[in-house]
Amino acid sequence: MNDTEKELLKIIADMDGTPAGAYNIRANGSLAGRATTENIDIRTKTDKPGIDIIIKPGTKGETVHIPVIIDASGLNDLVYNDFYIGDNADVTIMAGCGIHNCGESESRHDGVHTFYVGKGAHVKYVERHYGEGDGTGGRNMNPTTVVNISDDGYMEMETSQIKGIDSTYRKTRATVSDGGTLIIHEKIMTHGTQTADTDFSVDLNGKNSSANVISRSVARDKSHQRFLSNINGNNVCNGHTECDAIIMDEANVKASPTLGANHIDAALIHEAAIGKIAGDQLTKLMTLGLTEQQAEEEIINGFLK
Repeated sequence: MNDTEKELLKIIADMDGTPAGAYNIRANGSLAGRATTENIDIRTKTDKPGIDIIIKPGTKGETVHIPVIIDASGLNDLVYNDFYIGDNADVTIMAGCGIHNCGESESRHDGVHTFYVGKGAHVKYVERHYGEGDGTGGRNMNPTTVVNISDDGYMEMETSQIKGIDSTYRKTRATVSDGGTLIIHEKIMTHGTQTADTDFSVDLNGKNSSANVISRSVARDKSHQRFLSNINGNNVCNGHTECDAIIMDEANVKASPTLGANHIDAALIHEAAIGKIAGDQLTKLMTLGLTEQQAEEEIINGFLK
């Protein structure tokens, strides 16, 4: 791999060299490296682009890395990745996509990730998106995530758009069974004329199921963001969705959290807050010797942390 590809892997997947455990690296639409373990198998699909990740029941403490990197201008990449997490497994999955585009044509990655979380399984899923390069071609990503959580299963998603993505549509659909839990933490930064759309929909079908969907974002310059979130309580359940956004310059942010209570014992809450950085916060940091720009960056970094 060249230095650009290595740096992208470090940013999106915390990979500094070959990781321990199972991994699958996709570079410019092709397999660039793979390793499996006794408990985690990775297989290339035969009917469409993508992979199957099979995690044995009872697997504990293992991590699988599945990053995608693109440094070819004009490449449109589409993959379908399916995750089969066995009952009572406890694993971490590190995903993400980095695009380096120095050309004039669009570079784009669309990934469809489907998770089947077994009974009593515990999954932490980390997905980071990052773009760079001085070309005029777009750096675009459109991830789709489908989550199926079995009885007493648990999935925590940490998704972040670090910077440099010109256009993204992030779609998540989830169903949660008896005693299951879904937690989503999303962080997005947009600048320039970038656009970012988030679309969450969660069906709490199981008794005592729960979901907590939280999005934090910063919109700068003339960028546009849209946040849609819908939680349907179809049984005895608890659901919460929240969107907090900082708006700056001439940016535009729209937030539409919605709830659907279809059971008398569905307890659902939604929150949304959009506003600028408070003047007293800037003043306090500037009295400590920071410039206004430095103070803004400190506040933003703390907000997205």
